[in-house]
Amino acid sequence: MHYGWVVVAVTFLVLLAAAGFRSTVGVFVVPLQDEFGWGRDQIAGAIAINLVCYGLAAPFAAAFVERMGVRRVMTAGLLAVGGGAALTVLMTSLWQLNVIWGIVIGTATGAISIPLSAIVATRWFESRRGLVTGLLTASFAAGNLIFLPLLAWITDTHGWRWAAGIVAITAVAIIPLVLTLMRERPGDIGLLPYGADHAPAPVPQAGNPFATPFHVLRDAIRVRDFWLLAGTFFVCGWTTNGAVQSHFIPAAHDHAIPQVTAASLLAVIGVFDIVGSTTSGWLTDRVDPRRLLFVYYSLRGTSLAALPFLLDGANTPLVAFAVIYGLDWVATVPPTIALTHAAFGRDRAPVVFGWVFCAHMLGGAMAAWLAGALREAFGDYLIAFTGAGALALLAGFASLGIARTPRPSYA
Repeated sequence: MHYGWVVVAVTFLVLLAAAGFRSTVGVFVVPLQDEFGWGRDQIAGAIAINLVCYGLAAPFAAAFVERMGVRRVMTAGLLAVGGGAALTVLMTSLWQLNVIWGIVIGTATGAISIPLSAIVATRWFESRRGLVTGLLTASFAAGNLIFLPLLAWITDTHGWRWAAGIVAITAVAIIPLVLTLMRERPGDIGLLPYGADHAPAPVPQAGNPFATPFHVLRDAIRVRDFWLLAGTFFVCGWTTNGAVQSHFIPAAHDHAIPQVTAASLLAVIGVFDIVGSTTSGWLTDRVDPRRLLFVYYSLRGTSLAALPFLLDGANTPLVAFAVIYGLDWVATVPPTIALTHAAFGRDRAPVVFGWVFCAHMLGGAMAAWLAGALREAFGDYLIAFTGAGALALLAGFASLGIARTPRPSYA
């Protein structure tokens, strides 16, 4: 077996944990509201800070990986998550939630987030790259699948502090696996990338790692495709992390659906997204990625527009929503990475995708805050969910305008 698959397995575990850790705050919304008297909009503000920091860390994480190595970045991120979650147990004020779960954990999980999948897939795989990207993208959904129902149950039975403690212990427990099994590049252990017949040319590492992402961004913003990629991914974050992941459990609570049940529905979304994102990676190697994005955003928009009305009904329609919505939860990632790679080339694509992913999380942050504010103002999530559905439909049509050929300066 090619050692690249071992690297994929370790990266999958780290990304899975990061996704689960970051999304845990959605389980804490109602308990924090009950214990401290904070409004949904105030807690949503902390979630928005979390998402902003998560997104801003992504392009710099890609640059630091190139300079410091994947293993060190993963280790530092997991240590920060463990320390931040442990401090959360002592939290008594809203500003502490903003700092610990917003800034510290948001930044730490952003450093070990989906952009790592682009780096690992590009370094270790010449063929099956789309499939690998899909598998690593599925870790985002698997994090929800494993963590949210368990942490919701622990929060209901033992309190949210126990759930935060488990996050801290789990983050630290993963570090020995990273230190033992993670490798930087195939050449370090005498291998070629999977499917390659020659070693890729080494990329010179020079300059300040803080400056590199800004230099790449300066060039990328002159390219029309960057704005289309970033704009559609902004909507992707709005319609996933922001509107649904952050507010589905509180919205279900408003309709007398138990928290564990709501978290289990998110787990159903996670199960089917593992299928959807992996299949999307396989399809990205064979089908025009722009058409895939059009289909994904259209399905997502339709299902989101129906969600407010499904919450008033029986559980069966909600399960159907979870299945349909789950199939394209992050299925957008493999075709977006493929289009970024096509437009900006092998060397710059990881950092460019870091900025595209930053736009994703900024969209999520804006939606997380706005959905909380709309809930406080109108008493429900009708406008938040239907508005997100309309944005998804617009993103689907915008995806068709992305070019598939490299720009001259990136060819």
